[in-house]
Amino acid sequence: MADTKREIERKYESDDSGLPDLTGVAGVANVLDKGTAELDATYHDTSDLRLASARVTLRHRTGGSDAGWHLKLPVAPGIRDEIHAPLSDTLPDELAALARSRVREGRLIPVIRLRTTREIQHLVDADGKLLAELSVDRVRAERLFGGTGTAQWTEIEVELAEGGDPAFLDKVEKRLGKAGVRPSKSASKLARALSETKGGKPRPKKKAAGKAGTAGRPAATAGEPAVAAGKPVTAGDHVMAYARAQRDAIVELDPAVRLDTEEGVHDMRVATRRLRSTFRTFGKVLDRTVTDPIADELKWLAGELGVGRDQEVLAERLLAALADLPDTLVTGPVHDRMRSWADESERGSRGRLLGVLDSERYLALLDTLDAFVAGPPLLKAAAGDPEKVLAKAVHKDFAKVADLIETGMAQPPGHDRDLGLHEARKKAKRTRYAAEVAQPALGKPAKTLLKSMKSLQTLLGEHQDSVMARATLRELSAVAHAAGESAFTYGLLHGREEQRAAAVEAGLPEQWQAVKTGAPL
Repeated sequence: MADTKREIERKYESDDSGLPDLTGVAGVANVLDKGTAELDATYHDTSDLRLASARVTLRHRTGGSDAGWHLKLPVAPGIRDEIHAPLSDTLPDELAALARSRVREGRLIPVIRLRTTREIQHLVDADGKLLAELSVDRVRAERLFGGTGTAQWTEIEVELAEGGDPAFLDKVEKRLGKAGVRPSKSASKLARALSETKGGKPRPKKKAAGKAGTAGRPAATAGEPAVAAGKPVTAGDHVMAYARAQRDAIVELDPAVRLDTEEGVHDMRVATRRLRSTFRTFGKVLDRTVTDPIADELKWLAGELGVGRDQEVLAERLLAALADLPDTLVTGPVHDRMRSWADESERGSRGRLLGVLDSERYLALLDTLDAFVAGPPLLKAAAGDPEKVLAKAVHKDFAKVADLIETGMAQPPGHDRDLGLHEARKKAKRTRYAAEVAQPALGKPAKTLLKSMKSLQTLLGEHQDSVMARATLRELSAVAHAAGESAFTYGLLHGREEQRAAAVEAGLPEQWQAVKTGAPL
């Protein structure tokens, strides 16, 4: 069974002189010699180094205290999540699944072997608590695929103890700097090995040339920044920069969804929505005959991601509302029935979602997104002035929100109003995402609109959550009644949800008027 830990470490160049005296570092009471370890690690990747290109490492290592398989996923510079599985001859299925969004149908092969002699020291405080582990690593690298090169070097590695304060590493670095020790130019041993053996630095997977655009330049490069500084210039540049970021988020969040980390499902779902909204809003920039089929697949994925997520959010709302009631108003096994309903739904949705992430349809979607980014189907407007093209598209979305809000509030309370406000919420979200695309080009006006749409979306979201909560309470009440249980508490909660929705509806006209008055576009 694999386990995960957060790895926070820094690497430094070494001239083979070893570590300087670190007893002067604030908080360090003693430096303990923990001996020497011989480590032998084989790194696996595809032949085109898809994992290394994404700063992901997968290795099989013997020696040391944590021999086994390790998959390391980047979080931020110097921070990675390490998933460890026991030593075995073959790659564990769990780690293979976590790498699948990168590897897809590719084959993992050994690419680099690193044999390291590690001299280990522990920095401890006055109570003997570990603050950080320091090591001097003498590394011998051997290329196993794509060449036969070798390399040798020595480096210093400082890894923060689990649960430690990252600021402590700054203190260590300051002391090392005074001793002439400088940060490593390579982010990892694997990156250095790939660079210093035959084959050079990892390169992203090459994409086939896509459909030519109609904006007067090749589609395969039209979405790339067009100035030396790397900043977007045209409307197409801005749209594609945003779309590319959502593609990257979907791929990078795949392991988080599989590991069931907090907000992993939500964040991937948001990325799919952002990309779908971009396709629809900027249909004058991107050819919808190409993007509409992709949007359909993104909608499918968002739906699968939402099965468990929506249920989880709804369960949290209902259980919190139940907890707020005095015990005298809770009649019958209401809590047990709600908890059983939530748990049963969660178990079924979790297995289904993992099946989706392993499906051919999902992997084909990832390939399609790669092809879209490599060869964006740009139209004539893509070459236009971003301030004009993007502002026009955002303004059009805003006008649709205005129409839906006013039409929805004109309906009598009930189903039609609920449906109308739900549609307005979806359009407010789309307008918010459009403002995100436009903000780098339009600046403060887009930022102001983004903030307004986010607030409106939150308000309308509260209304929709109440609609869904009431529907679920009616279902649970019917089941409880059929079982001979009291339905009083369900009715009470239903009434409170009606009051919450009514409060939103009462406050909506004033907030909407404020949004219209302050609308900068």
